[in-house]
Amino acid sequence: MSSVFRTLFGKRHSEGFAGQLIDIFAIIATLFGTAATVGIAAMQVGQGVTIVAGWDELGNTALLVIIAVLTIGFILSAVSGVARGIRYLSNINIVMTLGIVLIIFIAGPTLFLANLLPSGVMEYIGNMFELMGRSASWGDDTQQFQSWWTVYYWAWWISWSPFVGIFIARISRGRSIRQFILGVITVPTVLLIVSYGVMGGTAMWMYREGYEGFSADMAAPEVFFTIVENIPAVAVWLPVVTILVLAVFAVTALDSASTVMGMLSSRGSQSPRVVVVVFWGLVMTGIAVVMLLLGDATALDGLQQLVIVTAVPFSIVMLLIIVAWFRELRTDPYTLRQRYAETAVSNAVVEGVDQYGDDFAFGVVPSAPGEGAGADIDSSHADYTEWYQRTNEHGEPVGYDFETGEWEDGYDPQTGEIGSVATTAEDMSSPDEKSEGGPSV
Repeated sequence: MSSVFRTLFGKRHSEGFAGQLIDIFAIIATLFGTAATVGIAAMQVGQGVTIVAGWDELGNTALLVIIAVLTIGFILSAVSGVARGIRYLSNINIVMTLGIVLIIFIAGPTLFLANLLPSGVMEYIGNMFELMGRSASWGDDTQQFQSWWTVYYWAWWISWSPFVGIFIARISRGRSIRQFILGVITVPTVLLIVSYGVMGGTAMWMYREGYEGFSADMAAPEVFFTIVENIPAVAVWLPVVTILVLAVFAVTALDSASTVMGMLSSRGSQSPRVVVVVFWGLVMTGIAVVMLLLGDATALDGLQQLVIVTAVPFSIVMLLIIVAWFRELRTDPYTLRQRYAETAVSNAVVEGVDQYGDDFAFGVVPSAPGEGAGADIDSSHADYTEWYQRTNEHGEPVGYDFETGEWEDGYDPQTGEIGSVATTAEDMSSPDEKSEGGPSV
């Protein structure tokens, strides 16, 4: 996390005490934010079990068993690695979640939901600025609502931002900013709007129509299962699938958060040792267990307040990250090459007008060193090439022969192998390099 501040504070500070402090804040925010999620997920799974099985409310022993099962699943996923464990579980979870949403949409009030979704989005956009302008001066009701929802969820999202940001960046190497925004922000946002619209709209419609089990003061975890109970066609098996989705979600959150904390505590290692990853996962589940044993749901309320406290210092770090990131973009090779092209064209036009007036045309011919379009720019400088340099597993640069089109280590872009040893995605550079067989530059 601290490496993003290199252009803002310099290498000495970003790799020194200040950088270590930033990484510590990131670990603390991730630790308590994910621990709260694990505890709440365990309670939701327990709520589902009680409803499905028809049991009374589960005690701490049952919740500990649920957390133990989630921990075992996390350890198995961590041992499998990112390419298999998290990837497979995440794909399965997304498919199952979207399947549940589709089933509720079809089996529920389809026409009502089809009308609600677009109108709800427009209503939200229309009221957004008015809602953003509200403050404690609006009275106790607004202050209470913002304390329960706005501030808490902001803090919760901030506490998730270190591990979510780093993890997504780790698996998005080679993507453009446009692809990143589309795949990480736009598409998930659309899916969430649809999912919340379908689930929330169905609950509101059933409550308004007087369906059995709905009341104004029912607990949030009960709402979904009450929806399912009022759809006889799926009431038997859909709750079981939902419990599985909640469990897989908790496992993937544990695994990805532990992986990132392992990276942060290993000074940025892209592949932290499994022992370190498992250690951080056990610490998170341990915090959730302790808070549940101390006071069940009341303890989780305390943990949620702790999330707010731990997210405050990292919110300052996030503001600095925005500034550092914009400064970082100014040194991106793409930006530098674009600036080089603009300078080259500008110099050529000025030279043409000075010598020939309006009667000249562009032509590309060799020029002496220090002259011509690129006189002011050294395109072989590390600023242009370092970001696109392929490295081996030890971080050492790997040379490329432009005449033969071969890498020094014998890497074959068609098979993805180095000699006789298969390489991994982390050992390669951008997709352009792999498809073209050479560096993007």
